[in-house]
Amino acid sequence: MLGVHITDRVKEAVAVQRLLTQFGEQIKTRLGLHEVGSATSPNGLLLLEMVGPDAGIQELSDKLNAIDGVEVQSMVFFHLAD
Repeated sequence: MLGVHITDRVKEAVAVQRLLTQFGEQIKTRLGLHEVGSATSPNGLLLLEMVGPDAGIQELSDKLNAIDGVEVQSMVFFHLAD
């Protein structure tokens, strides 16, 4: 899971969306959270459930982190098989 905090959604939306499209085959689930109201919320949070090779996930994370105003944190859950 990747948590992507975007501090200026209007400014950074195109660059973020371009990367999400590029890595779309590795994104199983995408959930966007932001304030709702009469005006566009300036910041937001994306939760991405990732699949596939760790190298590709790390590459997406690195490229998103390289965008000013974007911060990525990862969450890793390990499940034991019965």
